[in-house]
Amino acid sequence: MKIYTRKGDTGMTGVFGGKREYKDSARIECNGALDEANSTIGLLRSKLENDHEWQQNLHKIQKDLMDMMSHLARPSNSKKENTNPKPVDGADFCEQWMDAMEAQISSPSDYFLLPGGNEISALCHVCRTQIRRGERRLVTLMHEDPSSVEEYVVAYINRLSDLFFTMARAEMDKAGVAEEKWQLFLYKRKKKKTT
Repeated sequence: MKIYTRKGDTGMTGVFGGKREYKDSARIECNGALDEANSTIGLLRSKLENDHEWQQNLHKIQKDLMDMMSHLARPSNSKKENTNPKPVDGADFCEQWMDAMEAQISSPSDYFLLPGGNEISALCHVCRTQIRRGERRLVTLMHEDPSSVEEYVVAYINRLSDLFFTMARAEMDKAGVAEEKWQLFLYKRKKKKTT
């Protein structure tokens, strides 16, 4: 079977249920950004040892992203049902993993940080920023077709960027690499002024 179909040569692509949309529509932009993030997560996994403690959870996230993208590809007026799983526990999963990592990091997260540190930490920041872009496109899709975006997707995607920030910090802490701080979080600055 050939990989090319020539159906996209006019700037349109198929969405779930058989309809076609322009490739710069909010739905396709959203899924494209999440697909980029998923690819970078795959790159991150390739840099880790096969038995690294993150591998299993990152594999779950990659599968969850694929499932969510399939649901986001379904317009609300599609008559065809999507039977792919819905990772409704995604936000909770991220929070539990973040809490476990935060408990082991030697210093609290009080500062905006310059992305980098080492290769793994930097890749976590790339994942974080790509997920944030996907989230922005997700909000655009919510405005255009609200019924096609379920609440669990918005919460999961929002939590994922926090997760990758925490992972970047955990990697640097474990590697003994000092964080490059930019400035104190705004709420910390306000608190400092009042004390």
